[in-house]
Amino acid sequence: MAQGTVQVTHTGTSRWRRRTGEYASLAAALEAAADGDVLTVAPGTYRENLVVQRAVTLRGPDGGQGSVRIAPADGVPLTVRASAVIQDLHVEGQDAAAPAVLVEDGTPELLGLRVVARSASGIEVRGGARPTVRRCVVDNPAGVGIAVLDGGGGVFEECEVVSAGQAGVAVRSGAHPRLERCRVHHAAGSGLTATGEGSALEAVGCEVYEVRGSGVQVTGRATAHLTDCDVHRTTGDGVTLDTDAVLTLADCRIHDIPENAVDLRSRSVLTLTRTTVRQFGRNGLSVWDPGTRVDANQCEIFDSTGDYPAVWISDGATAVLDSCRVHDVPDALFVLDRGSRADVVDSDLSQVRNTAVSVSDGATAQLDDCRIRDAATGAWFRDHGSGGTLNNCTLDGNRTGVIVTKGADPTIERCTVDSPSEAGVYVSAGGRGSFLNCRVTGSAGYGFHVIDGCRTTLRKCRTERCARGGYEFADGGHDSGPLVEDCTSDESGGAAATAPPEPVVQTAGQTPGLLGSIPGQRTTEQEPLITAAAPQEPARTSKAVLGELDALVGLDSVKREVRALTDMIEVGRRRQQAGLKAASVKRHLVFTGSPGTGKTTVARLYGEILASLGVLDKGHLVEVSRVDLVGEHIGSTAIRTQEAFQRAHGGVLFIDEAYALSPEDAGRDFGKEAIDTLVKLMEDQRDSVVVIVAGYTAEMERFLSVNPGVASRFSRTITFGDYGPEELLRIVEQQADEHEYRLAPGTAEALTKYFTTIPKGPAFGNGRTARQTFEAMVERHASRVAQVSDPSTDDLTLLYADDLPELP
Repeated sequence: MAQGTVQVTHTGTSRWRRRTGEYASLAAALEAAADGDVLTVAPGTYRENLVVQRAVTLRGPDGGQGSVRIAPADGVPLTVRASAVIQDLHVEGQDAAAPAVLVEDGTPELLGLRVVARSASGIEVRGGARPTVRRCVVDNPAGVGIAVLDGGGGVFEECEVVSAGQAGVAVRSGAHPRLERCRVHHAAGSGLTATGEGSALEAVGCEVYEVRGSGVQVTGRATAHLTDCDVHRTTGDGVTLDTDAVLTLADCRIHDIPENAVDLRSRSVLTLTRTTVRQFGRNGLSVWDPGTRVDANQCEIFDSTGDYPAVWISDGATAVLDSCRVHDVPDALFVLDRGSRADVVDSDLSQVRNTAVSVSDGATAQLDDCRIRDAATGAWFRDHGSGGTLNNCTLDGNRTGVIVTKGADPTIERCTVDSPSEAGVYVSAGGRGSFLNCRVTGSAGYGFHVIDGCRTTLRKCRTERCARGGYEFADGGHDSGPLVEDCTSDESGGAAATAPPEPVVQTAGQTPGLLGSIPGQRTTEQEPLITAAAPQEPARTSKAVLGELDALVGLDSVKREVRALTDMIEVGRRRQQAGLKAASVKRHLVFTGSPGTGKTTVARLYGEILASLGVLDKGHLVEVSRVDLVGEHIGSTAIRTQEAFQRAHGGVLFIDEAYALSPEDAGRDFGKEAIDTLVKLMEDQRDSVVVIVAGYTAEMERFLSVNPGVASRFSRTITFGDYGPEELLRIVEQQADEHEYRLAPGTAEALTKYFTTIPKGPAFGNGRTARQTFEAMVERHASRVAQVSDPSTDDLTLLYADDLPELP
């Protein structure tokens, strides 16, 4: 498109001035124009560097938005130094060292601009400029989308950054813009970033998504205030605060974040009001360092997609949760390290797979008028110096209400523990604690179970309907044991109260029970409650174990590999007995393949085979993952890895998703320390522990290349292929037979078609999917048969094609 003419409508009243004029270039028109004049630019491409220094109106033709292109070869295409109006222009910048649009002074209005550039920034505001920017679009894949610097300000309304090679919006050096109803997406850096003392960012009704860094980043004494904003689909943290940053989030929504939803450190302060945080891969709130503080009021944190605590407070940080809800998460609230503190008031913690409240390493937690429901452990005070208070709280439907261990000394006042499935209160390993006016009702185990002579104080406590008994004080010597005053029990458990409790023995890979391990970033605890010796089952022969392996559905190549290893070990043992040299067989293995293909089952059988051959003492399986091995402080990872090896002594250490120990973007990660420790221990304890690492094939190849010593420690890689439709059908048939169900005519064919059609994406679980399908069929069968008044045996046992669930 060729360059057109520029018509200038003069607004002056002097007789000698022409009312209108036409100019062949924008520069000439701007030179002739005075304050208040209107420059109407004809469609075309203008290869000029424009500098607007008067309060004029510069616009494209009516109805011709985008038909005027300002596209010089280099430099700044459009510079504004006056309170002008710039409207409906298409600006193209090609200079990586300069902005495409530069606003240096005045209070101009930029309306309907489209900035397409490969510039240092799309729109840049500096110094005393206070523009109003409305309905502008910035597409700048080479630099910053919008930059406000050096004390600049202004209002950006309904603007959109559609791509940026760095931050979407950057505020620095004392600048203070306001964003209203703006969208920032597809930025290679943070969506919104504010840094430097005096810098302030205000955003109302904005959306930040699809960015390759943090959604919002505030650092270096900057402040920000976001109201009614959405932050989602980032590759980094949702919100990051560092070094005395201050941020307020009101009525915001942070979701679909693969890392921490909110991470703050180094004396930063965050205030959240009526804000929701959901679908996060690590912590919902991650709070670090002395002086760092979070105040959350009427907020909701839920639906975690990872294996980390929803709220993580450590290294002396503080968090206050008032009238908040935390639910559907692996762990709700973890407080760690001396000086760290959590104050939780009138809040709900529910649907927690592991521990709702964990206090360790000298930290403190104060919970008042809170409700903890449906967790494996309601509150766990873990070690010496850890404590705090639970006041007037209810703990309902948890596996265990309160655990106190290793010298921890909390105060539990006027709390009710209702319907725990294992114990209301459990104290062991030197734990202390004071329980005042507390009540345990409907426990499937004991009400208060205090062992190891722990000096726990119980005053005016009450137990009701506890199956094993209200109070059990084990191993209390003459001068040890709890102090009990004015406590009562209805003893309604009857004979069951005196029955010996069943032993609870747990390895790191099991579902957490009475004493589940700390996930994430701290030392793994393993203190199973064993009050009666479990009889040892007689060891099976290798032939019997191999028979069980052969009975597994599919896995033909896996069975051949395991048999070959077994034969090598067996023949080597016989050669030694005959006084001959035996080939050295490295027993450590790599299992690769998709989830649900039987890797854990085969690892368990492999350990049992090695025990039957006398290679291992016990052959038991200890299953761990990254969260059990990797800490957050130097030295803690080595300790945790050594503890895992110790638990696996005489058996198999199975590390699932081992590639997570070496993430591609390691950052401050301590996974390498775990790998280095593993390599050394595998050599030092090669005769007492067999290590099996497992995970997806491509990721495991990367894992083996991280450390030169890793690959040399493993004898071979065994690949577990995905199950085919017929094999998945056989698993369902086995499940049905085991549970006394039958497949009606046509159901097997429907299942084969179902397993052929079902999506085989990352979420596909192979054998797990087959078992889940069977469980879903049983549920649908039950819903159907429950409506039959007098069901026959066929009604009660036959599963039909109509019982199949909908395809995902």
